[in-house]
Amino acid sequence: MPVSSPAEAIREHLMASSPEFQRLREEHARLSSQLSQMTSKNFLTVEEQVEEVRLKKLKLRVKDQMEMLVQKARVA
Repeated sequence: MPVSSPAEAIREHLMASSPEFQRLREEHARLSSQLSQMTSKNFLTVEEQVEEVRLKKLKLRVKDQMEMLVQKARVA
């Protein structure tokens, strides 16, 4: 399968070569899975709603960290 963009090529390279990027990718996937489980519920308690917001913020922070690594690799 061909790589769709230069940024995607950098992500693929980082997945193969950067333990930090791999860790962040795994964390992002774990958070995404947890959020999917929460959103599949018909009703969230107040505590679950707070947890959902917390997970979304963590997931976004991890994604930002991954993108910073992509930007650093692009400049290098």
